[in-house]
Amino acid sequence: MIVLAPVMIAIFVVIGGEVVLHLWNWLLPALFGWRQITFWQAVGLLALCRILFGGVSGRGFHRSNYRRRMAERWDRMTPEEREKFKQGMRSRCGGFEAPTSGTPGTA
Repeated sequence: MIVLAPVMIAIFVVIGGEVVLHLWNWLLPALFGWRQITFWQAVGLLALCRILFGGVSGRGFHRSNYRRRMAERWDRMTPEEREKFKQGMRSRCGGFEAPTSGTPGTA
């Protein structure tokens, strides 16, 4: 298993980098006029996407864990605490009012 893990990681990096490279170079220059990228830039982009969207597993942070903890916290709240939380979020985020009856844009 110790010998197999680095080989599998290397295969993932090569295949993932090639996929990102070819997709980028096929789509983005034609659609947006962006420059083509190299293999190592594609690997860097793959790593960046993993960091931004895949979570950081070494620190124990995953979106699913966060959602689960928030759901547990929500379940422990009383109806009054939930309403207070909603009001606080509305005051911080602003403009997220409950929809009124009728279609949007009609008055």
